[in-house]
Formats: sequence, C-alpha cells, structure tokens
Amino acid sequence: MLIKKLKTIAAVACMTICSLPMMGQDLLARQAPVDKKMRAVDSVALQRLIIQEQYDSPAADLYDEWENRYAHKATELPDSFRIDLRDFCMPTDNRVVTSNFGARWGRQHKGIDVKVYIGDTIRSAFSGKVRIVNYERKGYGKYVVIRHYNGLETIYGHMSKHLVAENDEVKAGDPIGLGGNTGRSTGSHLHFETRLCGVALNPAIMFDFRNQDVVDNFYTFHRDTYEFESIAANRLRGVGGTGSFADDAEERQMVRNTSKKTNSSSVSFHKVSRGETLSSIARKRGTTINELCRLNRITKKTKLKPGQILKYN
Repeated sequence: MLIKKLKTIAAVACMTICSLPMMGQDLLARQAPVDKKMRAVDSVALQRLIIQEQYDSPAADLYDEWENRYAHKATELPDSFRIDLRDFCMPTDNRVVTSNFGARWGRQHKGIDVKVYIGDTIRSAFSGKVRIVNYERKGYGKYVVIRHYNGLETIYGHMSKHLVAENDEVKAGDPIGLGGNTGRSTGSHLHFETRLCGVALNPAIMFDFRNQDVVDNFYTFHRDTYEFESIAANRLRGVGGTGSFADDAEERQMVRNTSKKTNSSSVSFHKVSRGETLSSIARKRGTTINELCRLNRITKKTKLKPGQILKYN
C-alpha cells in the first residue's frame, strides 16, 4: 500500500515538473504581444516627444508660415535672438573662402563663397527640414533652403545635383547636394547663406571655415552691434583674414565699446501690450528688470498698463 502511494506521488511530481517549461512558454507567449504593444506605445510616445520639441524650437516662434514660393522673405527681426550652434556640421570640408559677405561689384553679396569642386558633397549645417529644392537660372542655380530648429535658415547655391526633396527631415551632416557651377556663377563654388527671419546674416560671424568649426557654442544676434560684428568677422575669417581666437575676443570687445559710443545718445522705447510684465519685457529687449525700473523711475511692484511707453536703453 505504501509503495503504491509513493509511486502515485512520484508520478504526480514528474508530471508537474514536466509541465513547468510548458507553463513558462505559455506565459512568454501571452507576454509577447503585451511587450510588442508596449514597445509600439513607447515608440509613438518618443516620436510625439521629438515632434513636440521641434514645435517648441525657436524656429516655431520666428516664422508664421511654411511654403516654397520664395527662397527668403524678410520679416521683422527681433532686437536680440540667441542661436544654438552646438548641433552643427560644416557644409563642406574645404577651408578656402573666395568671397566675403557684404558689398561686391556694386551690389550686396548676401552670403559667402567657399571653393568646392564639381561633385563635392555638400552637407546640412544643422538639423532641420528642407523648405525649398529648386533651380534659378540667373541666380542660385540648383539650390536648397533648410529651416533649422535653432531659428536659422541656410541656403546652399550653385550645386550640380540635389540629394534631398522638399519637406525632408535632415540631420546636421546629412548630404543635401553636390558642388557645382550652376546659375549665376563664374566657377565651381558653394554659395552659403545664413538667414534669420529672412534677413541675411554674415556666416563668418558663426562659421570659421579655416578651422572647420563654429566660433562659439551660441551666437546672440543684437541689432545694435550686428553690423560691427559682421565687419570684424570678415577681417578675421573672410578672404585674407589672419585673425586668431584671441584676436576675435579683442574684436568683440571693440565692437561692444564702439556700439556703446554709437548708441550713447539714442534712447529706445517699448510700448506695453496687454499681459506683458517687466520680466517679459526685459527678456524681449535684452535688458534687466532693475534697468527698466531705473530708466523709468518705477518699482518692481508698479502695475503696467497697455499702451504705456517704457525706456529700455
């Protein structure tokens, strides 16, 4: 009798042990669709986060429309704007600047020209979205316009071939075209423009082609110093420029000093809009709350009224 019971217990134990892997497989089989769904949810959430970050980028605040009818259309520039230059790639690895930004042959040259050869790879300077891929026989030739998340738009002209299409998302360093000599051009080169709100800024302020780097991690555009900075940048990093980073620091200080002298007798005003505060006005005008209070003989507790005029420098 005892032997019979022991045999029964052993048989049950054996069946239980044999069934454990099958139970584990069933559990895994049931869990697999759940894991797959969770991965899909995570992927969707990540994409939404990326899209939201892009919508929250400075470019979203600067531009009201997205279209491909024009290469650039100037709109109102902010008094100051901070541009993040950290996510960058030099558009070409060539170090030779052949023409500066500014007056040239009786007209304004809105970018800089960099020597490239036909077929050289041209890359996106920053991450962003391609707004225009087009051909302009008497101008840019084959060109691409990219709107970047840092607020800039860049234009790449005279290429021999396009490698992207309109509305493509690109990352910094992605190939967008090949060097060429199309359009109004007298030799193979890259015409490179950097624009803010459609207004051309001197690329030499931000890009140092000789050293294949950006000048700093950030560039803050100021209306009252920009022209001086552009002239200094041409001397340092343009055709025949011999400046160093040490010289650049000295030039920047000279620009600030010159700007202060130039604007010492001028006063700028801000008209208060509904909902604005001293803090928001200070940020917009590139100043401080204390400075606003000092110039206008008010306190931090003063209640602002729509239409009120404030000095801000």
